[in-house]
Amino acid sequence: MPDTIFKMNNVSFRFPDDQSPTLSSISFAIERGERVAISGPSGSGKSTLLYLLNRLYPANCDGIVNGEIHIFGKAADSYAPGEINHRVATVFQDPDSQFCMPTVEEELAFTLENLNTPASEMEERIRHVLDITGLSHLRHVSIQTLSGGMKQRVATACALVMNPEVLLLDEPISHLDPYTAKEFILWLDQLQKKFHLTIVAVEHRLDYWGTFFDREIKVTSDGRISEDAIFKPHETLRYPLRLNSILDPTVLIATGLSVNVKGNTLLHPLSMTAKKGECIVIAGPNGSGKSTLVKAICGIYKKEAVKFASDPCGYVLQSPEFLFLTSTVLDELAFGGTSSQQELNDLIESLRLTDIKEHNPFAVSHGQKRRVAIGAMLADKRNVLFLDEPTSGQDEAALLELFRLIDSRLDQGDTVFIVTHDMEFAAAVADSVVLLKDGRMTGKFISERVWQDVELLASHNLLAPKGVTRRAESFA
Repeated sequence: MPDTIFKMNNVSFRFPDDQSPTLSSISFAIERGERVAISGPSGSGKSTLLYLLNRLYPANCDGIVNGEIHIFGKAADSYAPGEINHRVATVFQDPDSQFCMPTVEEELAFTLENLNTPASEMEERIRHVLDITGLSHLRHVSIQTLSGGMKQRVATACALVMNPEVLLLDEPISHLDPYTAKEFILWLDQLQKKFHLTIVAVEHRLDYWGTFFDREIKVTSDGRISEDAIFKPHETLRYPLRLNSILDPTVLIATGLSVNVKGNTLLHPLSMTAKKGECIVIAGPNGSGKSTLVKAICGIYKKEAVKFASDPCGYVLQSPEFLFLTSTVLDELAFGGTSSQQELNDLIESLRLTDIKEHNPFAVSHGQKRRVAIGAMLADKRNVLFLDEPTSGQDEAALLELFRLIDSRLDQGDTVFIVTHDMEFAAAVADSVVLLKDGRMTGKFISERVWQDVELLASHNLLAPKGVTRRAESFA
């Protein structure tokens, strides 16, 4: 007989302030040892569904639930607060949201202390989980000095240290470079087989996962299940061919740019230029200094080393909510005051934000937050834009629209820098690629040459993008 871990029967969920439900008439069951992917458009309620499985909702948001939810054969609402969480561990989409302590070791110890683990057992369990996750060298490192990808791995280690039966993952590879993402999936595959874990993951980039999952539960934009079926490997999204729009005038010159913080060199001296209408992708392994470079160019670290020949730049960072200043999505986009009402309406529609334009930007999904932040910078008409991981949390329709918006701005002569691990998006949009490794700039390359250099890509933890043949051939 199958051992049912989760069972939902005609479940609907609504936040207290919303008129319509986020999830409607959801029914499915997940058996012990299964690997299940939850997919669907950005903002469709996938993360909400995940939080119903770990009992974070409805108690932590005063949400309203109708229908039946059973976990390990018991009614979900019969569990005391926190009772289920040592058996069902969760890794959130934004790892920063679950850290409480300064160092990796202290975070792991804090997790065990909350489980009332005897002090005599804690040392061995911490050592063991750091060993199996390959994080032993980070044991005494401050979490906030780590890259987004490394934080994601630390968050996974904190989940595994509880010895759970179920692992819930919310877009676990969204902050990982392609090579590390493949390693993570392989490692997760081995871990699941060894410990017979049940794995449920919310994911957009299913093409990376190959045949990892057994089933796929597809959620529609109105919060319903459109399909619950055997998983089939996904094809990579193909983008239109973008024509080169680089103009001659140089808009940015960086000379001897470096970053040193408290005696630590985060970025070694480098020099580079950018031209009007140029799209520059910044790529490299997790922790190589990509976000540090963007912050340095924008003047957050060292403004005197960079000269702009245009207006100040616009910067969308990895955690977009740090940029929000208003209480609605519409007000956020209108805050700069440089776009007309018609331009704002067109931008909101193109970014698929119409249905949430009156929502608080802090309360929307992670993918929607990114689109709001990008929209705010586009509405402000900055001539030089820096986008840090803009594709994270985006479904295919949002990715295609983001491509079109960037392409349009480049045609107008704007310059766009993009930090990304999404090599397919990078190959579609980039004119040039800046490669970083260990805080050093390897070089700035014409993009088509990078995609054909397998050794260069591999040395920077990158994989050759699929579907780039057309552009490489046209360049040749």
